[in-house]
Amino acid sequence: MVGLGSISTPMCTTSPLPSKPNPRNNFPGKLSHPLLGFHKVHSLSLSTHFSPQKNKLTQTHFTLKASSGTADYTEEPATKVKFRTSLSVPDCSTSLSLLGTGYREKVFAIIGVKVYAAGLYVNPSILSKLDAWKGRSAAQIQDDMPLFKSFFEDPMEKSLQIVLVRDVDGKTFWDALDEAISPRIKAPTPVDESALSTFRGIFQGRPLNKGTSIFLTWPHPSKMLVAVSSDGLPTSTDATIESPNVGSALFDVFFGDAPVSPSLKTSVATGLATILK
Repeated sequence: MVGLGSISTPMCTTSPLPSKPNPRNNFPGKLSHPLLGFHKVHSLSLSTHFSPQKNKLTQTHFTLKASSGTADYTEEPATKVKFRTSLSVPDCSTSLSLLGTGYREKVFAIIGVKVYAAGLYVNPSILSKLDAWKGRSAAQIQDDMPLFKSFFEDPMEKSLQIVLVRDVDGKTFWDALDEAISPRIKAPTPVDESALSTFRGIFQGRPLNKGTSIFLTWPHPSKMLVAVSSDGLPTSTDATIESPNVGSALFDVFFGDAPVSPSLKTSVATGLATILK
C-alpha cells in the first residue's frame, strides 16, 4: 500500500555490532554520560532527579568524565537499562547521539511499576540551532516550552528509543499510548485517523517481551518512522506515519507540560543545559 501510514522500505541500515546484542540491552563495556558524544568535559558532577510528588529537581549523584573513545553505553539508573551513546537507525542520514534517558512508571493499586526505559537521540547538528537558550539552567530549560517546540520543529532527525523492562502485550501498550496521544489532537482529520490506524496496527496481536526496543524516529516534523526489534537494533522500518498532528502529539506526550516520563524530560533538559553553557 502506498500513501499515508504505508509500510516503509529502509534506505540505510544500522552499524555492525561489535558482538551479538543482548536482547535485554545489558551490553558489556564501560559506561559514560550520553553528552560525551557532543561535548568534551574532564569532570563535572550533576545532581539531577525529578520528583513528581514535589514537581521539582532533587539530588542524585551524577558524574561526567573525559571521553576516551571506548565508553559506548550509558545506564538509565532506575531501570539499569543500558543505552548506546550513539547509534544509527533505519532511514536516518547520520548517526544520532544520546541526549538523555528516563523511565515510565504506571501506578497500580498505589504501587508504582516501571514499564519501560527511554532514551532520546538527536542529530548533533540540531544543537547549533539552540544558541538563543545558552546559559539557561536545567530547571529553566525544563519549563521552557518554546525551546522544546523549536527543538521538535527543527528538520533534524530525532529518535526516541523505548526499551520494555517487563512483558506487555501489544494491545495494552498501544491503548496506553493512544490514551496519551488522542486528547492532544483536538479535531482529528482523515489524515490523522489513517495515521493512528496504521500506528495501532503495528502493535495489535504482537507480544512485546521484556527487552524489546521500540524506535519512534522523526526524520522531519511531519513524518515519523516506527521500528520494533526484540533482538538488538532494528534493520528496517515497520511503518511510516505521515501526520504532523500525530507526530507532534507524540513528542508532546514525552516533552510537553505533562510528560509521561518526567525523568526523561529532566535528563534531556540537563543535557541541553550542559551543552549550552
